Amino acid sequence: MTADIALPKNNEEEFIEAASKLGIKKLIFLYDFDEYHKNKIQEKIDLIKNKKINLQTGFIMNQKNISRAFKISKLLVAKSSDNDRFLIESKKINLIYGFEEIHKKDFLHQRASGLNHIICGLANKNNVAIGFAYSSLFNKNNQALVMGRMMQNIALCKKYKVKTVIGSFSQNAFHLRTPQDLASLFALLGMDAHNIRYSLSTSL
Repeated sequence: MTADIALPKNNEEEFIEAASKLGIKKLIFLYDFDEYHKNKIQEKIDLIKNKKINLQTGFIMNQKNISRAFKISKLLVAKSSDNDRFLIESKKINLIYGFEEIHKKDFLHQRASGLNHIICGLANKNNVAIGFAYSSLFNKNNQALVMGRMMQNIALCKKYKVKTVIGSFSQNAFHLRTPQDLASLFALLGMDAHNIRYSLSTSL
């Protein structure tokens, strides 16, 4: 089942409409855990359920609220930060993404891609997927930089047998793309066909 991941801001119906047109069968909506009770997310999802799209919800959390979030949901996602190792070792998160967006200067012979052999080894050991946010490639100001880092991280995930996930991770429904377009893009970035199919199914 082809899937995508989004970070909606009161525009869930726009994402559902776009996904239906693009042939996406499943959407995972991620919400900031600290805003969960205020927004009454589950009530909202129940109102907009769509027979054509399988909807799933989860939380974006951090080191401070991970224990509280784990009591409410088993789908926990983190954005890469200085606490990556702690979060992966906690065995409470399913996915961590955004490594390519960290504002670090590349080294002379290697890109500062956020990932390394230690993080990959821990992710493999604890069954934590590495997420690739394709919407980060839409910013033309740093497109080449992010693309280069993504290629390096894809190679690292392949080498250390880390599970990968492809998603938009965007607040904008217009950033969604067809599974076919994404398959072509990630093939160019160095991901093999088997991993592309798995990564687009977003089995979390």
